[in-house]
Formats: sequence, structure tokens, C-alpha cells
Amino acid sequence: IFKFLGAISVDLGQDRIKPYLPTILTPLYRELNSNYAEQDPTLKNLSQEIIELLKKLVGLEAFSLAFSSVQKQANQKRAMRKKQRALQTVANPDIAARRKLKRHKNKVETRKRKIESLRPMYKAKRHRSHALKDLAMVE
Repeated sequence: IFKFLGAISVDLGQDRIKPYLPTILTPLYRELNSNYAEQDPTLKNLSQEIIELLKKLVGLEAFSLAFSSVQKQANQKRAMRKKQRALQTVANPDIAARRKLKRHKNKVETRKRKIESLRPMYKAKRHRSHALKDLAMVE
């Protein structure tokens, strides 16, 4: 998709690409700012190359305006999600408690995996679920 976006922007040219610049920059910005553990470095490099290509194509001033608008929009979305999550904890404490239990369980499992990788002879005790209650949602 990134290659397609680059090809389309080159094909359209400087004047016709300007209205679509924020739309094109949105996925590129998202890829550049992502911090996933399993992120593909080739995608990051490709998005950086396409951003450089767009800078040369439309000029630094137009690119900067579009990029800053995309950046601002992403920050607003992030803040909105954070605010909604905080409101949900107050409005639905049972859902928040469930999420907290799940997060804690994942943290404990991660800690056990880390200890096992550092000391291969050590085997951490794993939670064994025999009951159907363990498979069901927490009530």
C-alpha cells in the first residue's frame, strides 16, 4: 500500500496531490510513530522514503502544514481514547476490574517467561486450569 501511495503521488504531480496529502500521510505517520514489539523495519524505512519523496514533490512548506495537521489529529484521537478509558473506569467499574485482573495476570505470566529465559534450569509454576470457572468470564 505504501508503494501504491508513493506511485500515485508521483503520478498525480505537485498540484493535484496537495488536497490528498493528509490522507496519504496518515498511514505513513502511523507507521513511523508505532512502537509495536513485532514491527517490521522495512515498512518503517519504506514510509520514511515515501515521506522524503513527498517532501521533494510538494515542497517543504505544504508538506509541513499537512504533516502537522496529521500529527495533531493523531494526538487528539489518542487523547480522546485515553479520556474515554478513564470515563469507562468510573462508569463501569466491573469492566475496569476485569481489565485490571487480565492485565495483572499477563504481567505475572510475562515475569515468569522472563525468569525462565534468564535461568533455563528454573521452571516457574504455571497456573493450571482444571475448572470450567477458569475458562469463564469473571463475574
